[in-house]
Amino acid sequence: MKSAVTVIILTYNEEKNIRACLESVADFSENIFVVDSGSTDQTVTIANEFDVKVFTNPFENYAQQRNWAINTLPISTDWILNIDADHRLTPELKANIFQNLANGVPQHINGFLASRRTVFMGKWIKYGGHYPTYHAVMFRKGFGKCEEKLYDQHFLVQGDTIKLKGDIIDLATESLSTFTERHNKWSTLEAQQQINNQVSSETITGSINGNAIQKRRYIKTIYEKFPLFVRPFIYFTVRYFFRLGFLDGTRGLVFHFLQCFWFRFLIDAKIYEHKHLNSQSNEQ
Repeated sequence: MKSAVTVIILTYNEEKNIRACLESVADFSENIFVVDSGSTDQTVTIANEFDVKVFTNPFENYAQQRNWAINTLPISTDWILNIDADHRLTPELKANIFQNLANGVPQHINGFLASRRTVFMGKWIKYGGHYPTYHAVMFRKGFGKCEEKLYDQHFLVQGDTIKLKGDIIDLATESLSTFTERHNKWSTLEAQQQINNQVSSETITGSINGNAIQKRRYIKTIYEKFPLFVRPFIYFTVRYFFRLGFLDGTRGLVFHFLQCFWFRFLIDAKIYEHKHLNSQSNEQ
């Protein structure tokens, strides 16, 4: 018996990932949608080998694509689960979702949080505050949407949430080249977001007393108040030393340095570049 949950998977040139992703949900749901944004590889061909429905929609940004899927797809179930092609559902997570739905979800609970298990260069990154990190991956139809942000988007759930047991395995990279290419692109989006400093009711508000996502957002607002180029050093020091990131070994060192220092430093450099160019144009 499969769950009454609709699974939505976003794809773009994910031929290396989509098969294993679909295999991890094939025994979980009969309602699986793949939303592709114009793949030029074998992604769609592989997806069509499974009992899934494939839709195509041009990609503008992650939030737009997620919300288009939520609002447009012919979803017939009460619950929606959102994942990416490089995600895998663990058996424990699937079993816990089955259990919660079978027991009856209280009416005030409109979302479920699941932890990401980051795998980098074949290694599970357990330390440095990187596990567990909870995300609102599943919510009632009509009670959730992706917040309107350029980067680091989370799902905004109307109502209370509870944590699930089990993880979503997140394959952080297929190669260091892919990792740096993606993070270079994401650093541009994050820099633009911080420059614009736009906050609205469509984004999650940080709160030290909130759920796991709100607490992380609260900490991020504190981080952003530190001076440019100083904050990456602080962030890496806290993550790698005080939160024991060094216990992840050599591959952990590579991950924590790139994720906690290089990526954050690159964001600051792009913010600095923007301000420098603006000051030059104002002087002319």
